[in-house]
Amino acid sequence: MLGFLGPIANLANTFVEGRVEKTKAVAKAKVARAEAEAEVMKVAATHEAGWEKIMAEASQDSWKDEAWTLLFIAIIAASFIPWCRPYIAEGFQALETAPDWFTYAMYASIAASFGIRGIKGIKK
Repeated sequence: MLGFLGPIANLANTFVEGRVEKTKAVAKAKVARAEAEAEVMKVAATHEAGWEKIMAEASQDSWKDEAWTLLFIAIIAASFIPWCRPYIAEGFQALETAPDWFTYAMYASIAASFGIRGIKGIKK
């Protein structure tokens, strides 16, 4: 009468082992995915650091950083000279009517000069 318990116990054991293996496989897949994502982030950070190094080396002999700085200093200084103020105001009004492509090119140039990657850095 108890002879049928052996096959049922084996069946239950097989079912439990299958569930355990499935759980292990799911956990292993999650770990593999997390490791892959970490590797992608590591590679991206390495490339980003490399890009910044290349840009820094390329701009060592560049004068555009100094040119933008001098231009900003001149505009700020001229703002304190009464007879220059109308010209500064007119200049800014003219820039407001500039085409979008020119405005974005100007933003990109200024951003690159000051090491801000992308227009988002300027808008903040």
